[in-house]
Amino acid sequence: MDEQSLSFRLLAILFPIFAIVAAGFFYARKHKPEMAVANRLNMDVFVPALVFAAMAGKSFDLTVYAPLALGGFLVLATCGLLAWPVARLFGIQPKTLVPPMLFNNSGNIGLPLAVLAWGENALPAAVILFMVENTLHFSFGARLLDPTTRLLTLWRIPVVFAAIAGLTVALLKVPVWQPAVIAIKMLGDVSVPLLLFSLGVRMTDVTFGEWKLSLGSALLRPLAGMAVAYGVIALLGLHGRDAAMLLVFGALPPAVLNFLFAERYKQEPQRVASIVLVGNMAALIFLPLALALVL
Repeated sequence: MDEQSLSFRLLAILFPIFAIVAAGFFYARKHKPEMAVANRLNMDVFVPALVFAAMAGKSFDLTVYAPLALGGFLVLATCGLLAWPVARLFGIQPKTLVPPMLFNNSGNIGLPLAVLAWGENALPAAVILFMVENTLHFSFGARLLDPTTRLLTLWRIPVVFAAIAGLTVALLKVPVWQPAVIAIKMLGDVSVPLLLFSLGVRMTDVTFGEWKLSLGSALLRPLAGMAVAYGVIALLGLHGRDAAMLLVFGALPPAVLNFLFAERYKQEPQRVASIVLVGNMAALIFLPLALALVL
């Protein structure tokens, strides 16, 4: 593939994602919509439907995805471990810097990016990476900010429950009435555009304060993530699409959910918001770079 063809393919992959984010941003600047109910519906209904449909609708051989899941875990955990001494070195509270460096935007950007880059067949693998990140976020991430969080109730989170149910259906080959499958898939199809639109709306609420910290983390997260991903790919012997997806997974920016967690637990939310905002803007540079390396 020549350089011009690669550039057009990268533009075609990334444009829909950032176009929907931009639509949310500019709409919110004029109308200031209240997204709390929509976001709750998305996390309680639409995203779980997407996860269930992606897992239950495929012939799922868990052993096929186990190396990718382990790779995703190692990339996230290593990035988090690297961020801890960096925070100490620069006098930043680890609970402020570590979560954005650890938990990436595998939902808002990771899911649609995988589908656009590798097609619908890549969705189960992308969902596996999303579930690794999301499960870690709702367990270790919540425990990091609030030591009283009970991990035994993790299964009650709709996204986690949907993943367990979808895996069970797929592994046991439980037949599901086709109209029900279609209905669940239609609900799931709402989730990704709404996630991206909501990300754009959320960006109107944050500022460019703490620009040195934000810019530094915007560089550190994808560079460290890709470097770690290269090492993990070699360690686990991943190849083909799994290796490509893991490298792009390492380049993803901080999850928007980091800001919501920081706000909920009062962990310097403005600093975290700035990190998330600048990090997602930097994705315009680092995601094309990562895709150029693997496509």
